[in-house]
Amino acid sequence: MGRRKKRLPVIENVEITDFAAEGKSIARIENKVVFVNQTVPGDIVDIQPTKSRKSFMEANPVKFHKYSDIRIEPFCEHFGICGGCKWQMLPYSEQLKFKHQQVIDNLERIAKVKLPEIDYILGSEKTRYYRNKLEFTFSNNRWLTRDEIDTDEKIENNNALGFHIPKLWDKIVDINHCYLQEEPSNEIRLAFKEYAEKNNLSFFDLRKQEGFLRNLIIRTSTTGDVMVIPVFYDDDQENINSLLQYIADKFPQITSLMYIVNSKSNDSITDQDVVLFSGKGHIIEKMENLQFKIGPKSFYQTNSEQAYNLYAKVRDFAGLTGNETVYDLYTGTGTIANFVASKAKKVIGIEYISEAIEDAKINSEINQIKNTAFFAGDMKDILTPEFMVTHGTPDVIITDPPRAGMHKDVVATILQTNPQKIVYVSCNPATQARDINLLDEKYKVTKVQPVDMFPHTYHVENIVLLERV
Repeated sequence: MGRRKKRLPVIENVEITDFAAEGKSIARIENKVVFVNQTVPGDIVDIQPTKSRKSFMEANPVKFHKYSDIRIEPFCEHFGICGGCKWQMLPYSEQLKFKHQQVIDNLERIAKVKLPEIDYILGSEKTRYYRNKLEFTFSNNRWLTRDEIDTDEKIENNNALGFHIPKLWDKIVDINHCYLQEEPSNEIRLAFKEYAEKNNLSFFDLRKQEGFLRNLIIRTSTTGDVMVIPVFYDDDQENINSLLQYIADKFPQITSLMYIVNSKSNDSITDQDVVLFSGKGHIIEKMENLQFKIGPKSFYQTNSEQAYNLYAKVRDFAGLTGNETVYDLYTGTGTIANFVASKAKKVIGIEYISEAIEDAKINSEINQIKNTAFFAGDMKDILTPEFMVTHGTPDVIITDPPRAGMHKDVVATILQTNPQKIVYVSCNPATQARDINLLDEKYKVTKVQPVDMFPHTYHVENIVLLERV
């Protein structure tokens, strides 16, 4: 058995001076930058270093001597334990200030290009109950509070239905009320747990990989549709049918009740069969005059109302007149492609995941959109000269890649393609800035619009318009 690593000594009376990336804050001690969790500028704290290098240190607060004047009381009882909503101690106006500055810092330090005046971040009208999808985990080994650990009383109930503790894959915090998704989300989750405990259904053991109840997915939409998908480890049809009938009877507002049996070692459901128990096999989301069909595995922006504002700004940046051929890279289920199609001559959507492309095609059919075409495959393999001879050279490229940004070969292909405009949407301004630096040889940044999709988190989306010089 290895020797336990010795703790670094606590450092007292440290003043937090600024924000850093990923929700951390900054202090400075002699010649070191210190990244401190769960603090805000103005706090004075004792810190416990967890990592120390020559030029930086990482630490957790262990005692607060003074709270910052900008702090507010978090509204959720699970704050500080649950991995979500880490910025509840900050007023929303302060959250927006930092997210806006984060975009500027990334563009200035990484992109290193000339920037226009950046439009102030577009905040979310809803700061609570804004998500349309949540995934919960069943566990027979819930996270215990400090009071529960210190008590001499025997803990009778270790079951949990909630979220993972950050960096602890086998510990789940039992959620009483979540402020992320509108009802009936909380009511449905609590009903699953109550029924399971009353009927002695086993909660999953993440370490031993055994138990009946594994996960629970709840999706809602602005149209009022509700999709519920429990995931079971064992194909126990008697208990599955009894539980789902109870849920269907208790919540007649559920429009799509399905289930999955997943006996793999991981939680991924992309390769699993989905069984319809009652209702439809999808829900419907609306945006302007468009409808989007969302299946159990479909991707859709999790903040529906703010997604509309994001897409409207993308369309505005593209400045379409009806004569353009538009390529929508990383199109997903074709939401942006279908959203801008009425303003373009033709829209070509390209996406690596073939199932998403099938959803994109269905969404065009539902909305009777005739000027879209969708293709599945690796971006750099599809975007060939032969492809463009067949489908037309793009006048505008819209790209919305994953957090890792675009592969350098895709950037090189875009440069060869030479569109008049590129509208770059990103959930990671750092990798977006890196790619903009590569595009700088032919394109200049003419517009920038940060958008907040996830209040009370450090995540920020950003839209950049690049125009050919």
